[in-house]
Amino acid sequence: MASAHAPTARGTKPPAATAPGHAPGPTTSWAQARSTARRSAGGPLPAVTRTPDDALGHALAVPLRALCDLPPFDTSAMDGWAVAGPGPWQPFGGLVLAGEEPEPMATGTAVPIATGARMPSGATAVLRREHAEARDGVLRRCSSAPGDLPAGRDIRPRGQECRSGEPLLPAGTTVTPAVLGLAAAAGCDRLSVHRRPSVELLLLGDELLPHGVPRGGRVRDALGPLFTPWLSSCGAEPIGVRMVGDDPGLLREAVDRSPADVVVTTGSTAAGPVDFLHDVLHRIGAALPVDSVAVRPGHPMLLAELPDSADGRSRRLVGLPGNPLAATAGWVTLALPLLRRLGGHTDQEPLLLPATADLPGHPYDTRLLPVLRTGHEVAPLPFGGPAMLRGLALADGLGVVPPGGVAAGTAVEILGLPGR
Repeated sequence: MASAHAPTARGTKPPAATAPGHAPGPTTSWAQARSTARRSAGGPLPAVTRTPDDALGHALAVPLRALCDLPPFDTSAMDGWAVAGPGPWQPFGGLVLAGEEPEPMATGTAVPIATGARMPSGATAVLRREHAEARDGVLRRCSSAPGDLPAGRDIRPRGQECRSGEPLLPAGTTVTPAVLGLAAAAGCDRLSVHRRPSVELLLLGDELLPHGVPRGGRVRDALGPLFTPWLSSCGAEPIGVRMVGDDPGLLREAVDRSPADVVVTTGSTAAGPVDFLHDVLHRIGAALPVDSVAVRPGHPMLLAELPDSADGRSRRLVGLPGNPLAATAGWVTLALPLLRRLGGHTDQEPLLLPATADLPGHPYDTRLLPVLRTGHEVAPLPFGGPAMLRGLALADGLGVVPPGGVAAGTAVEILGLPGR
């Protein structure tokens, strides 16, 4: 099997050829591995212009600036009456609705107005409908209305939120639905964003089944369904998922011919009898900035810089272990920092939360442990073995447990999981 932790289910394959003179590189610390993955990106991919609908999930390449004042004119914040000057007032005209251009008002007059409608010229305040009393052709404030009615009451003044040309969001901000709403309100029809890195996912191993229950010594592929939706939520552009059998020629062809900016492989990162990835990377002249990380689970992960594509683009490969939780550890350690930097996304501030119980650690490696948030604390979850998914399915994140573990009440860094 191409798994990093489990032996192959079949013993018929010959041992993988070891590249001449090849030896695993020094083990990288977990923090250093993440930093190396970011640096390997070199910088964000080029900026492209997208319509708002196509910009979702991208990162802003330049600050988002308002193309108009918000609101663009004085508007009513309530249903009621636009009034001019102190009362009582003489009502006139029909209801002013949003989207209409109202007539100017003279002092001492009032006109009914709807929330969001443009304030008429000359209006000084809005008298809420529930505070108004019209009798004998005169509009007055109810005796029960609280306080005075100062100028500007219940009016959203022009430019209250921003002025034309004002920067609204910095470059690097992820375009979310709320960002799209703000951009539309500010008059933007096009957004300058970084191109999303394209990713091809290669699932390595003869033992993988695409559907059905495990049978005949083979197991169901769990990493394709896990990582494919994660790619989109992490700002990447998935361009394909392929199963590649335990054959070094097939693996080399798949890596060589992949058009993706980043190739993500699962399995074949260790030194088992059918773990061909290191040999293939050596033969194509790839550099390995990271080759094994001091983290559990998932230590035999790797990051490779591949030869440039035919059109001169830089290409990278992230090799994840084959066991599910170990692969997830590789994902958050190497793939996520690399993809976010390529996509131009701003680094997120670490989330620190105290543990409700002791978090067991590895004697000398960092441990990534599925945890569940309980209020403002986190609790460890069971089923945290390298080949397990049950704890991950329940988890709100992964706790970064330093060597030796941490005691209850100690704050630990929490890595968020896509889709949670």
